[in-house]
Amino acid sequence: MEERPEERPHTDSHYEEELKQLQTSILEMGGFIEKQIASALAALVGRDDDLARRTIERDHSVNRMDVDIDELCIRLLALHQPTARDLRLITTGLKITTDMERIGDMAVNVCERALELNREPNLKPFIDIPRMAEVAQQMLRESLDAFVREDIDLALKVCRDDDAIDALNGQLFRELLSYMIEDQQTITRAIRLLFIAKYLERIADHATNIAEMVVFMVKGKSIRHLDHVPPSV
Repeated sequence: MEERPEERPHTDSHYEEELKQLQTSILEMGGFIEKQIASALAALVGRDDDLARRTIERDHSVNRMDVDIDELCIRLLALHQPTARDLRLITTGLKITTDMERIGDMAVNVCERALELNREPNLKPFIDIPRMAEVAQQMLRESLDAFVREDIDLALKVCRDDDAIDALNGQLFRELLSYMIEDQQTITRAIRLLFIAKYLERIADHATNIAEMVVFMVKGKSIRHLDHVPPSV
């Protein structure tokens, strides 16, 4: 005789455990990537080639986490056929790992530019770039906190904080442009610094994507492509 659903409580319990594992795995991946960003900036500011190379080598761990979380999401979709809120949670998890994997790639790119810059004298003191990295790391951390806590207000804050990164990037661009105009010998170094600023801007963009997905997960409403971040949803 076929068992009725209420006679198989262990299935539901296992399903809930897997949903919690999904959230935990995403947080662990986010924490690892945040350390990758910090290591990349430390390698740049400290002119530490060994740290830059170690950070690049650790990127395989990011890729492995991405694959593991994808497999968990696909298993949940295939075996449990979730609906409504759970379905949005799982599909959001799939999308979040894509953004986080790309953030990991940006940290690697920073290290690659650092290795190049370390062969030449510093062009200028590092002020704006560490500040951009600090804001980007905070945005990533808060977007994942918003995901786990289903915190719409925090997700919207992350979206608004993207303006701070854009402002810092614009300020740095103008400063480096003046270096290049005044002395052509600074052009190569200035361009590499501009690349790094762009990588950090992209990290912030990916954190914003995560925050926007949190809003969709919780409310079922998309705020992507809006001209302005709404005060509430």
